[in-house]
Amino acid sequence: MFGLANLLTSFNLLGGICSIIFSMSGRLDWAVYALAVSAILDFLDGFVARYTKTNSLLGKQLDSLADLVSFGVAPGILMFVMIIIGIDQSGLFKNADGIRTYSGVAQEYVVAQLIDWKAAFFYGRNNIYNASIMYLPFTALIIPFFALFRLAKFNIDERQSDKFIGVPTPTATIFFSFFPLYFWTELSNWSHQPKLILQLFDCYTLSIISVLFSVLMILELPLLALKFKSLSWNGNQFRYLLLFISLISIPFFLVWSIPIIVILYLILSIIEHFQFKKHEIQS
Repeated sequence: MFGLANLLTSFNLLGGICSIIFSMSGRLDWAVYALAVSAILDFLDGFVARYTKTNSLLGKQLDSLADLVSFGVAPGILMFVMIIIGIDQSGLFKNADGIRTYSGVAQEYVVAQLIDWKAAFFYGRNNIYNASIMYLPFTALIIPFFALFRLAKFNIDERQSDKFIGVPTPTATIFFSFFPLYFWTELSNWSHQPKLILQLFDCYTLSIISVLFSVLMILELPLLALKFKSLSWNGNQFRYLLLFISLISIPFFLVWSIPIIVILYLILSIIEHFQFKKHEIQS
């Protein structure tokens, strides 16, 4: 029961729990880092199980239970907080007197927004959130909702041995992590962000993105699995292309490499799928 692979899975779970705590405490950076650790552990537990030949039904169930927290609930809470922040960003801009309303550290700003939202939602306090828009952050709960079905389906779907059907929960979590990470790194310079960025981080845009990627998790869409049955180019060209472009984009685009890599992954998967279908028809 307490083999190395299962212990790694349990630490994956703890990483997700820590991420939730950090998100609600205003430390969005720590929340993302905790999810990054969980993602690494999620990869390692499977690798260790295969290497030590300790694959088991128990390990399979533990993996899904841990993933539901780390790649379902935790990113849902992260986006929940981001939508709250996206409702009112006025404190990050200068007022009519040229003074920026907020000038403290990042976590204090996030906590202040959370406190104002809770005051309006639970106590009916009259502030910027005291309107129907205060219910909008609950849109993010669609992430763990669909992650639950995605993970349960994965356990019984025999088609997903060499391909994924629907966006894997860790991949969706990596995409969601871009928003708090970019916001955190650029918070001090938020008033100088391009209009397109401000619209991207608007509460309605973030809600739509949460719904869209949640639906992609259960969509019947064949996607690449980074499992190499051999090291040859044939049959692995799209995997190698994804890895090559990813390694190049990270140092050049930094935080922006996250959505670039995820979107590239989706595009290459679709191209690979249609190429396979074309070859199948011709043969």
